[in-house]
Amino acid sequence: MLERLQDVPPGIDAVKAIGTVSRDDYAAVIEPLLDDARREGRRIRFLYEFGTEFRSFTPGAGWEDFKVGLGAMRQFEGCAIVSDIGWIREPTRLAGFLMPCPVRVFGAREREEALRWLASLPEGPGVSHHVVPEAGVLVVEVEQPLRVQDFEALGQTADAWLATHDDLPGVVIHAREFPGWENIGSLFRHVRFVRDHHREVRKVALAADSRLADLAPRLAGHFTRAEVRRFGYDELDDAVAWAAGRAGGPPAATG
Repeated sequence: MLERLQDVPPGIDAVKAIGTVSRDDYAAVIEPLLDDARREGRRIRFLYEFGTEFRSFTPGAGWEDFKVGLGAMRQFEGCAIVSDIGWIREPTRLAGFLMPCPVRVFGAREREEALRWLASLPEGPGVSHHVVPEAGVLVVEVEQPLRVQDFEALGQTADAWLATHDDLPGVVIHAREFPGWENIGSLFRHVRFVRDHHREVRKVALAADSRLADLAPRLAGHFTRAEVRRFGYDELDDAVAWAAGRAGGPPAATG
């Protein structure tokens, strides 16, 4: 069975697997949890605990677990698995990197650490961005590892602009250091964002620490129709002006 737990901080949903978990348990516990979150318009920070009382999943429960992973994981802000069971821990570690939200595995004695980790996750997209209206330039501030939610939000902003404009004149990426992607799902969503929008972007500026300069040629290869130039991290205004077509700048990046 699945038991919904109440001994967790506000903002965290938790369940515990006991004995044999069946498909009916998912219908009785997980589906209402997901419905509540949708109705309240919130994302889920989920703790899934497997204690010593847990024995197995029925085949139907395994299928329901798979369907949740496919259909509902975009509702999740993060997922913590608490278990000492090897056949739970290891497959979760492998599958977690493919999920659109961060997934971490904790031991049974690390339950409090799992709760602290869930509570520490940033709310919503971890990368801030905005469109400079008079310039038609999308400015992206990168400080944390890129997440699926970031590209969902970027896509919505870009699409809203393109709904009333022929193109998006420029994108400026402002980053002291490039923190990478949270997981492979984030990388795939990045690729999809580029694929869906590269034809509408004319210029891409990288306003970054000099250690990131080697990223500019790679960006040029991804945004196949865009001209790419790099600027210093403190030259954000110049980067926005160039991306908007109002000024010159340093030499264009070449591969």
